[in-house]
Amino acid sequence: MFSLIQRFQSVSNVAMTWSVFGACFIMLSSWFHLYHDNVFDLDSSIGNIKPSVNVRNSRYFGSVSGKPKENLKLNFDLNADLSPLFNWNTKQVFVYLTAEYPGTKSPNASNEVTFWDFIIKDKEHAQLNFSNLKSKYSGWDVEERMSGRDLVFKLHWNIQPWIGPLIYGDTHGEVSVNIPNQKEKIKRTRLSRN
Repeated sequence: MFSLIQRFQSVSNVAMTWSVFGACFIMLSSWFHLYHDNVFDLDSSIGNIKPSVNVRNSRYFGSVSGKPKENLKLNFDLNADLSPLFNWNTKQVFVYLTAEYPGTKSPNASNEVTFWDFIIKDKEHAQLNFSNLKSKYSGWDVEERMSGRDLVFKLHWNIQPWIGPLIYGDTHGEVSVNIPNQKEKIKRTRLSRN
């Protein structure tokens, strides 16, 4: 006869095997559902981007040894329907707005900075309609300046499922904006005052 420990081990092995198969089924079926809903081709509208460049001396804003550093803040409009990202395995969706731009010292290197993020907990709140939204974070570059560059803004998302790995993607509807030079901005302000 089998002892109590052997019976417990046999039952727990079968239970563990079935739970692994169940978890794999949940992951694969939710991925199939996402591909079926074409979530990797979602559209978004990012508009009315108003950049504001400030010079900061604090190390909290990227300054090193008290040298001034340009910081970029934004106001923008955002419209996106992210409800297809939700299915029965979606716990929440993390959404974030980034700007990508080439480096000046090495043009082949691409820099990316995050200006805004948001957590969507359910499908009912997945319709994003924001106007004149302020960026949560200010951006600064490891190089001297942010001004005078072309930034490409894009909305990214990250599905955090109940079971399985994180799923990353972005929406269609990227927008390119040129950040005016600080010196040009100061000259224009002085000319308008005269």
